[in-house]
Amino acid sequence: MSTMASKNSYQSCLKTMYGFRRFGIKLGLSTIKKILAGLDDPQDTFVCIHVAGTNGKGSVASSLASILHCSGYKTGLYTSPHLVRFNERIQVNSRPISNKEVVASYSAVKDAHFGKRDPTFFEFTTAMALYEFAAQKVDWAIIETGMGGRLDATNIIKPALSIITNISLEHRAYLGNTLTQIAAEKAGIIKKRTPLVTGIRQRKAFAEVKRIAEGKKAPLFRLGTDFKVRRNQGQTFSYYGIGNVWHNLQTALPGSYQVDNAALVLAACELINKNKTSITVNNIQEGLRKNHWPGRLEIVSQDPFIILDGAHNLAAARNLARFLSTHLAGKTITLVIGILDDKPYKAMLKSLLIPATRVILTRAKIDRALEPRKLYEAAKNLNPDVTITPGVAQAIKTAVETTPRHGAICIAGSLYVVGEAKEAFAKGLINGCRKSN
Repeated sequence: MSTMASKNSYQSCLKTMYGFRRFGIKLGLSTIKKILAGLDDPQDTFVCIHVAGTNGKGSVASSLASILHCSGYKTGLYTSPHLVRFNERIQVNSRPISNKEVVASYSAVKDAHFGKRDPTFFEFTTAMALYEFAAQKVDWAIIETGMGGRLDATNIIKPALSIITNISLEHRAYLGNTLTQIAAEKAGIIKKRTPLVTGIRQRKAFAEVKRIAEGKKAPLFRLGTDFKVRRNQGQTFSYYGIGNVWHNLQTALPGSYQVDNAALVLAACELINKNKTSITVNNIQEGLRKNHWPGRLEIVSQDPFIILDGAHNLAAARNLARFLSTHLAGKTITLVIGILDDKPYKAMLKSLLIPATRVILTRAKIDRALEPRKLYEAAKNLNPDVTITPGVAQAIKTAVETTPRHGAICIAGSLYVVGEAKEAFAKGLINGCRKSN
């Protein structure tokens, strides 16, 4: 196949897949079951870890994949959404799959029987990931849920371990209006007699997860009770685990909350080591050090200082606001922000506009993005300097051109906004920036 033909085929596949978005979000497992049955159930050919939660699940999943890879295992990683290229969603040994592999997995899934309805975009891409991991004969696959857990397309797998990072109010139209209801949906990934690691702190949410775990006789390990961390200077910490104590560990991911995420990862490593897996503390240190998770407190320029963070829900927005208030205190901060229509945008703005000196409201290209004018009505009374620049790239250009020499720019509110920002930087559309090392 020529390079041009291959590119056209790849672009054609993406166009068809993105067309599935018109079917929206349809939770349920019947369609994905039929697709995978037509592919000879590829998900049964490797060992899985299933990761759910409101925030941190991508960081946890990528850290685990990095550690397993550093331990000598061929490792798949499935996450969503992608920031710039579709291929980011499906990785093997910490590298996105190639265009050729995207086309091959797309073709295999397209030829499978869908059942009574066409698949959604997420169902189709989940099947592609599981097919590709089997085709590449991975030893382990770390699978991140898309939404919720119980009826999420990824819940077709039979994991060796489940992880629920944390719980906060999100996707209420699909998951419920209370923390208890949302916890029950997330806990739908728990399997019989399969260990569960969790960082849930809220009493009622944890009680619901515990109830479901006990009903399935699934051993439950909770951060703060069954394993703990103690923060040292910087990002270093000590881990007091289920059966091990490890000192002087460090995560490369910025943000104090990443230490809690790392604790969940280490508890997972302890538990899977009991099942004839060989992960050493050196593997753990190397995996944490090498892990890179873009779009989360990612510094992309030093002059001017520009940081990207998805901050796509209220809990994440509060974490980002704390980071900005602590680490960029005293700086003029320009916040470039766009938010999706299913998010609590008023509360998110209330948190993020506190450390911001001025605000540029924008809109990602995805059809779920809120109109900046609606954001303006909520923001105008929270900050004296709020303007609108609809396109993400143009909003960043405006920020760069008007931010004081020693000021900072934060781009946030949605992973789709961050993805468009990264693409603009990669294409050289933003002038006057000096890249971060």
